[in-house]
Amino acid sequence: MKLKFLGSGYSFSTNNYQTNTIVTADSGKKLLIDAGTDIRFSTREAGLSHKDIDAFYPTHAHADHIGGVEWLAFARYFDKSAGGPPDFFCIRSLMVELWERSLRGGLESIEGKVMHLTDYFKCHAVDQNQSFEWEGIKFTPVQTVHIVDGFRFMPSYGLLFQSVLPSLSSGPKPVIFYSGDTQFAPHQLTKFYDMANVIFHDCETAPYYSKVHAHYDNLKTLKDDVKNKMWLTHYQDNPTQNPVEDGFKGFVTKGQEFEF
Repeated sequence: MKLKFLGSGYSFSTNNYQTNTIVTADSGKKLLIDAGTDIRFSTREAGLSHKDIDAFYPTHAHADHIGGVEWLAFARYFDKSAGGPPDFFCIRSLMVELWERSLRGGLESIEGKVMHLTDYFKCHAVDQNQSFEWEGIKFTPVQTVHIVDGFRFMPSYGLLFQSVLPSLSSGPKPVIFYSGDTQFAPHQLTKFYDMANVIFHDCETAPYYSKVHAHYDNLKTLKDDVKNKMWLTHYQDNPTQNPVEDGFKGFVTKGQEFEF
């Protein structure tokens, strides 16, 4: 299994693209975590196209994570050589919200037909506290607090995942925690930090605190044994911090690939 970060930047990054990630299974098939507004360009720079995306998982409904879904849907639908609709794995309530509040306006109407999400994707709704398997990898969505919208929590759904295929090696298979967008919430997330061997964590690096992302200064207070396995991503352009010096694995760079 491999992870390739098509980008590692925050919403408005002009240097690193947005934090959207490709998971490549041992079979060679590819699952895309999030599809932001610059996904056409970040996939092309990585030598990929819409034809290479076999499955999709969105963490939440912000444009840097779902703004490119219309491109993916139309590109796959109208390109008959692309191999048919990709799989779409999503928390059930989020799938409904994505269609009704974000995707329907652009995707519902084509010449001669009223469309639905199921016309573009093979949809697999995932219930809360449930997992799904794809190409020998088990994914468990982890709800995190991203934004408190009035009296409503707007969550993001990160992922805890690992391969479940037989292995030639005798050692344990690594568990990966991919936080998605999250506020700094160590009391809620420590359990997942401890379960993981590798952590890819949301991290803002601006001099101000937005309060909707985990800030570098807060993450720096985590225990050393957590920071020692944590890569930082979704950060602002040109960060001034030195994560290795502060005990982290480092900042994920655009195009960086990890093999497990």
